[in-house]
Amino acid sequence: MSDRKDLILEEVRKYHQEASPEREFIPGTTEIWPSGAVLEDADRVALVEAALEMRIAAGTSSRKFESQFARRLKRRKAHLTNSGSSANLLAVSALTSHVLEDRRLKPGDEVITVAAGFPTTVNPILQNGLIPVFVDVDLTTCNATADRVAAAIGPKTRAIIIAHALGNPFEVTEIAQLAQEHDLFLIEDNCDAVGSLYDGKLTGTFGDLTTVSFYPAHHLTMGEGGCVLTSNLALARIVESLRDWGRDCWCEPGENDRCLKRFKYQMGTLPAGYDHKYIFSHVGYNLKATDIQAALGLTQLAKLDSFIEARQRNWRRLREGLDGVPGLLLPEATPRSEPSWFGFVITVDPKAPFSRAELVDFLEGRKIGTRRLFAGNLTRHPAYIDQPHRIVGELTNSDIITEHTFWIGVYPALTDEMLDYVTASIKEFVAARG
Repeated sequence: MSDRKDLILEEVRKYHQEASPEREFIPGTTEIWPSGAVLEDADRVALVEAALEMRIAAGTSSRKFESQFARRLKRRKAHLTNSGSSANLLAVSALTSHVLEDRRLKPGDEVITVAAGFPTTVNPILQNGLIPVFVDVDLTTCNATADRVAAAIGPKTRAIIIAHALGNPFEVTEIAQLAQEHDLFLIEDNCDAVGSLYDGKLTGTFGDLTTVSFYPAHHLTMGEGGCVLTSNLALARIVESLRDWGRDCWCEPGENDRCLKRFKYQMGTLPAGYDHKYIFSHVGYNLKATDIQAALGLTQLAKLDSFIEARQRNWRRLREGLDGVPGLLLPEATPRSEPSWFGFVITVDPKAPFSRAELVDFLEGRKIGTRRLFAGNLTRHPAYIDQPHRIVGELTNSDIITEHTFWIGVYPALTDEMLDYVTASIKEFVAARG
């Protein structure tokens, strides 16, 4: 059986090489995606091997990935989820758990976040009956600042959840200090920033909880998938319960009586000795990932350092190539940071003789993919207009981002030739309208 499996996997490697040949880059014809997964023969083999072994639920690969990823991000615990959005939902929901007693978040409590971001950072606040408090961002970093967050802290503030925008860290040392001084929880949405550093420390290591996404656009992919990480064992236990139907038991599926007292618990008003595998201590979900996803995650994780280096190299090439181009506001790394970039953001000066829409149309016409800075100002979207929220200060830059900002790709599959074509195309467009 082992020989047959080895033969199958060798054929999978050959198939991958045949199905994924290197293609010549043809300017204006070959699509330059803003993001995407980088998948090699080892990734395809890992998926097929997991399928051959019929590892269709969370199991060995999931636990192995959680352990390795927690070590890589310097957290004590990692819990895989079916998406980064679910990871954010679990992180915020965990803060409402009765286990936290007087520290638990209750409906009506306020959570500080940014207006210019992705909805799934904000949605869990509303889904838990909490009130988002929106602050503005800096235009060159696309991040909130500690001063803005400090100004938003009020008598009902209980937590902060902010994403490191496009891989660029926000002022997380200072904001973590604010959280500590005011007894607030801090959640770092690290979905775009795996491997980023601030003050020499990995983002995701400053807050009470951090979240990651493994959607194909992100640094690592499982197709879909996400993760919640923490070094707080009480929070980790809550996250696990909420993820796994809300059950109180921590045995893995198929595992029995790890605690040696499966039939010795008495909880709630249940009879003594009720099977602990079916005692529920939270109103939870089923947000687990599968071993097939985790098998892919393990091969991707082995390449994380090279992925980060490629993203940083590609970002620098674009930044140097576009430096000084009139009418464009180019990105800057947050001081004291070393970003693991997700994308290269460009804001068209409102006074420029061309618009963002015109530049984007030109680039898209040349098969150069672009994306908006996610939702822009979330408070202007129909989903949020009538939702309870508070705004602190003017959202001037969030509105500028909504009107004038987009980003282009830096992900590892992009070649120097592609990046130079992007740079030359932008320069050509600007010069023609100068």
